[in-house]
Amino acid sequence: MPAKGAIAEQQEAGIGYRRAMHSKNVGPVVTPLPKTFGAVLTDIRLAELDDEAFSSLCDAWLTYALLIFPGQYLTDAQQVLFAQKFGPLVEGVEAAELSNVKSDGSLRDAPDDDMMKIIRGNMHWHQDNTYMPVQAKGAVFSAKVVPPSNGGTAFADMRAAWAALDESTQFRLTSLVAHHSLVHSQQRLGEETKSEGSEYIGYGLDVKDAPLRPLVKRHPETGTPSLAVGRHAYGIPGLSADDSDRLISKLIKFAVEDETRVYQHSWAAGDVVLWDNRCLMHRACAWDYSEPRVMLHSRIAGDPRTESAQPTAH
Repeated sequence: MPAKGAIAEQQEAGIGYRRAMHSKNVGPVVTPLPKTFGAVLTDIRLAELDDEAFSSLCDAWLTYALLIFPGQYLTDAQQVLFAQKFGPLVEGVEAAELSNVKSDGSLRDAPDDDMMKIIRGNMHWHQDNTYMPVQAKGAVFSAKVVPPSNGGTAFADMRAAWAALDESTQFRLTSLVAHHSLVHSQQRLGEETKSEGSEYIGYGLDVKDAPLRPLVKRHPETGTPSLAVGRHAYGIPGLSADDSDRLISKLIKFAVEDETRVYQHSWAAGDVVLWDNRCLMHRACAWDYSEPRVMLHSRIAGDPRTESAQPTAH
């Protein structure tokens, strides 16, 4: 679909959604981004949602994939409760702090600090938990402390990326799968974590067999196909390692080369975002590490019936 057509559909969806909510006399103000995805929601308090308001919010999430809620200032407990409305949370990542600030308040400045290695790794495009047996459904992410400049988070619409591929490429990709590994992607970036004394919690580093996932994913609730690649993908069976790497890199580059498919959020303290991990990629953006940045991540577990990896042959 041409980018302008996708944006027009996005705007029309916003008009329709606002009309529906107005007729019910419920729901927030929804302002679609000038992109193929995403919307800013105001006049809503995430800590005070009733069932009807939450139902309308879920509809918006499936439509826009990325919802931005400025100035919420949720406590950690409130964020967890909000995230749990979408389903169980991933064990160990219910309220994970992603930060360059240590527990004693000092900044992480050691060159071999594993938490910073993971943060730097996450500055490359990816989807969460593709390296686990069950991919994540989505995430709630909030800003506690933000640097005075930079340090944003970027998102990419993989539905629009898939739609923009030519038919012959789509046909080729429908038969391809790739392995996914956090260990492999960290090593490839030169950000391998320590085997002992790590500052990172270790989540995702102990997976025995790298999961296999198709390069095209169909959304289990909307039925919309999306391109499924990212930094954790490698080793497409049937291709050489070099050819596999080239194809995955080419697809990632294609997905994000059109600015209508990419949005970079500039954080303010108190902001909350909710994204659909089943159809978006994301990445952290660099900042001056002498400035503190504290974010809270609540990862929504995927449904094993739709988010499980393919069986790996032994």
